[in-house]
Amino acid sequence: MIFWIIAGMAVVTMLPRLIPAFIVDKLQFRDWVNRWLNAIPYAALGALIFPGVLTVIPDRPHIGLIGGLVAVVLAAIGLNVILVVVGGIAAVFFLTL
Repeated sequence: MIFWIIAGMAVVTMLPRLIPAFIVDKLQFRDWVNRWLNAIPYAALGALIFPGVLTVIPDRPHIGLIGGLVAVVLAAIGLNVILVVVGGIAAVFFLTL
């Protein structure tokens, strides 16, 4: 009985994820729609990260903003993602000394 409940829950959660993946592959979107869809992951990532940047040190939010700005500059230069993250962390670390 438990097995069938788990199998049913797996099917119910996987169907809504699999169906759009197969349908979107077959659709042809206009260029502006593709550009908009490509920007969604970056917008979501920014929305998830920005509150954390402001609360790195709750009484001094400017330190998190400077660390975030350092990360943006390093990313704009074209450095590897790991170096961007390490650079942002190092900026916050040295500002809190």
